[in-house]
Amino acid sequence: MPPTPDATAPGAAVPDRGRADACPGALRLHPADDGALARVRLPGGLLTVRQALALADAAEALGDGELETTSRGNVQLRGLASHCGAELAERLRAVGLLPSDTHERVRNIVASPLAGLDGHGFADVQAWVRELDARLCASDWAAGLSGKFLFALDDGRGDVAAFDADVTLIAGPDGSALLRLGRAAHGRPVPAGQEVAAVLDAARTFLDVLRESGRKAWHLREVPELLPAGPVPVPALAGAAPAVGVVRTAGSFPEVAGGLSVGMRFGRAGAAQWRELAGACAGEIRLTPWRGAVLPGAPADRLPALAAAGFRTAPGSPWERATACTGLPGCAKSRADVRADAARALDAAAATGSPPVGGLPATGLPATGLPVTGFPATGLPTAGLPMAGLPTAGLPVHWSGCERRCGHPAGRWVDVLATGQGYRVTVNGPAAAGPAVDVTNEEMAEAVAEARRTTK
Repeated sequence: MPPTPDATAPGAAVPDRGRADACPGALRLHPADDGALARVRLPGGLLTVRQALALADAAEALGDGELETTSRGNVQLRGLASHCGAELAERLRAVGLLPSDTHERVRNIVASPLAGLDGHGFADVQAWVRELDARLCASDWAAGLSGKFLFALDDGRGDVAAFDADVTLIAGPDGSALLRLGRAAHGRPVPAGQEVAAVLDAARTFLDVLRESGRKAWHLREVPELLPAGPVPVPALAGAAPAVGVVRTAGSFPEVAGGLSVGMRFGRAGAAQWRELAGACAGEIRLTPWRGAVLPGAPADRLPALAAAGFRTAPGSPWERATACTGLPGCAKSRADVRADAARALDAAAATGSPPVGGLPATGLPATGLPVTGFPATGLPTAGLPMAGLPTAGLPVHWSGCERRCGHPAGRWVDVLATGQGYRVTVNGPAAAGPAVDVTNEEMAEAVAEARRTTK
């Protein structure tokens, strides 16, 4: 799922952020009802085997034994003792997961997780990820960015370009690239070899404008003078997860022998599961913004073991694009244990043979539909190359324990809100359809499945 929108609606007043953001980090632990929470930034979702094992060890030794992936491809440890910060930092530094104490919360970089694997993109953006991360950490000014400021590096397929990041870099054919700011529908060309420099210049300009004007802002979209003039509709890009299963190469990247893609229920997996994941990979793990993992080069014969460990390995189930907030007992504001209730509803839908919601073929390749290639007058890719990850049916669904709706997706989605007596099911977002329906826990699975089939 794309990160939760945190900006004003078009035409609304631009917020003046009078306080620093409260995003947790690896050094700034966040107190929660189930213990302290640490968020470890993983630019591009990239992890080595050694790093994955170190996170599993830390979760067992210091936390509740589980790891939680986020909508930005980062990892959270929960249930931590409030005094364990120094030991956690030491463990992270030892494996290269804390390259800068001053910049650790601003390393928010999402990237197309299938780049270089399936032949659908124009560039293997992982090189951009590594360069951007290194230059961010080396730039003193970058420490002034909000912990919510997001960079997106899209290989041209339109998956992470749909996230409305603060700065988006989109690869094009023949080495071309576009830079897009905020939610602008237009981008500007970037000279070859200057892609990362252009991204950094945009972020620095944002901070310069804030300093000169004396304003406070967390996002570039909150500074109108940096955006193109006139109406800028949000582009209709895919933003869907890679399918679970086998990632097959299309021949464009012969040096990569495909790999595997797996999903995690609500992004959570225990330490033992993480060790199974590390054992299956061929050197690198790419956590996705859709709370899954891509294992480049991993052989298909590892899928049964991953399925037995509790990972989702078959596409098209009701669990596709289903998310939930923390809920009880981790959040005192929640009115229900939403993850337990949501899991029962999703399993019930699967048991009754509810139609697949993802429109994903059995090969494990993302569905194709919207073709994209080149950069026409609008500045965004529109025609030619099949865009991977475009779902053909079914809305995403998100369970929330309170009205804050933490972690909900962008666009249209099925909102399942705990009321204390059950749940209220609504189709939310742009062009919302139909009234809210109040249901009991027993009625929820059917109501959610019906709402996800909404097409109007």
